[in-house]
Parts: sequence; structure tokens; C-alpha cells
Amino acid sequence: MRAEVEAVVLELRREHRSWGPRRLVYELIKRGVEPVPSETGVYRALKPAGLVEPGSSRRRKDTWKRWERGRAMELWQRDIVFGFALRDGTYAKCLTGVDDHSRLCVSAKLMPRELSRSVRDGLEATFARFGVPAQVLTDNGKVFTGKYFTPPVEVLFDKICRENGVEHLLTAPYSPTTTGKIERFHRSLRAEFLMGRLFDSLSDAQEQLEAFTVSQAVVIPVSKGPEPVFHDRDGDEWVSRKVNSSGVVAVAWQQISVGKHRGGRRVDIYVTSELLQIWDGSELLKTVLKADKDKEVRVKKAFTIPKKQS
Repeated sequence: MRAEVEAVVLELRREHRSWGPRRLVYELIKRGVEPVPSETGVYRALKPAGLVEPGSSRRRKDTWKRWERGRAMELWQRDIVFGFALRDGTYAKCLTGVDDHSRLCVSAKLMPRELSRSVRDGLEATFARFGVPAQVLTDNGKVFTGKYFTPPVEVLFDKICRENGVEHLLTAPYSPTTTGKIERFHRSLRAEFLMGRLFDSLSDAQEQLEAFTVSQAVVIPVSKGPEPVFHDRDGDEWVSRKVNSSGVVAVAWQQISVGKHRGGRRVDIYVTSELLQIWDGSELLKTVLKADKDKEVRVKKAFTIPKKQS
């Protein structure tokens, strides 16, 4: 690798600590670098520079198989993600969608509340922009299906699918890996877009979100190479706390509920002057506004994501 290319790689990695070798290679392609180094070459440049933590690489099992549709518009995966904090103290949720084959983001529509009407409007807008897919895959959320109502009903989302000839597929209960592609998009969204960000208004958040999704439009095929950990959490803006038996974590003189099922776990909190973001590994649990900006937080070095046991 040429020295000037290596310098760009290291600079990008320091600025975007969640970018692994695959994403860095993609960014070099966007910048017109020729010849483009391999992902392995990029990894080897990161390691001696101290930009890869020891023992952080992850490899897929030999039994892993790639699953995707053969062409675009066969299937869209759709979901709702939270964590968009607005300066007026409210929060927004986002109706997201990706094409199963191309990974193109077909929907990133912010909503003040998770309502069937808002989800329907978002679906109609997506159809108008990209066309109508053969199938749509979602979880069993109430805004997506009325299958489990008593008695079962047709919600607005199902109505729009039926009227447009779209087959609506549902995941099995508690099976998030079925919609793994959109969950992976959410992972990038949380790490690269939502991290420590507070928006002036819903329209401001939507404008910034649209700019971000454009940058995510092209996806490089999945590689089996090593990938660094998702976050570097050694900075003073990170603290670590233990969730109590009631599912509450205390930070910055605030009591924040993250669920009783997480009692006893340790979580990381990303602290800014205005926001608190609670993370369990690479999962963003909650974003809350800081109640008192003048309250100091007792900084404690957060633990890193542990390596999974084989």
C-alpha cells in the first residue's frame, strides 16, 4: 500500500471508529484511489497503528450461509427504530426499509409517534418513489399486522399491501435474525448517525437522515475477513454502570429504566452536555435528554465489548 493511501486509511479510521476494513475500502473507492488495497491490507495497516483492539476480530462459523433474494424489488425488509432526540425534549421514531438484494435504503421516514397512519403514509411514499415490491417482510408489531388482535383485524399497513398486490411476510416471534439486513442497517445508523447527536427539529433530523442514507446506498459484498470492535470506549465521554434488579441504571443523577431482564448487566453510557445514550454491547437501548446539564458525571472507564466464547 502506498504511504499516502495508508495515511488516508488511518485518518478515516480515527475519525470513524466504527468503520471496519470493508467500509474503509468502499470509502477509498468513492475517493477514486487506484489501485484499491484489499481488506486484508487495510486491516494490516490498522493493526500496527493501534487502531484494532487485541482479540477483537470476529469470524463467521463455517456453517454460515448467505441468504438473499436473487434480484432487487423481490423483497423489502421493514422495521421501526427509535433514538432520535429533539431539542424540545421530544423523541422521534423512524420507519426504515431496505431492499433484500441490493441493501438499498428505500425508507427512512421520521415520525413523532408510532401510529398506523404514519406507517401507512410512509409505505405509500416509498411505493410512489421506488415502485411496488413483490413481498414485504416485517416483525409482528401492531402497526404492521393485526393478526394477533382479538379478533384479528386488517391494519392500514396490511390494507395498503393488499391493494397493491404485495405479499406481507411476518417473522417468527422473537426471531430478529430473520430481518438481519435491516438490523444491520440500524446498527450503522446508531453508530455512525445517532451517536451523541441532538436535532433542532423533526425536519432538521429528517434532512440530516436523508443525507446519511444516500452515503449508505452502495454496499460492498460481505467478506469473511476480520473486523474491529464496534466502538472505541476509552474516552472520558463514556461511563459504565450496573443495571439494578429493577432494570434501572443511574447516571448524571438520573434514573433510567432499561428493562428488568437486564438486571445485573453492565452497560455503557455515552455522555454529552445534552444527551445520555445507553448501550448494551453494540445495541443502543435508549437515548434520553440530560435533565440537568450542570450536573457532573463521575467518569469511570467503560469496559469493552467482550469477545464471544467459541
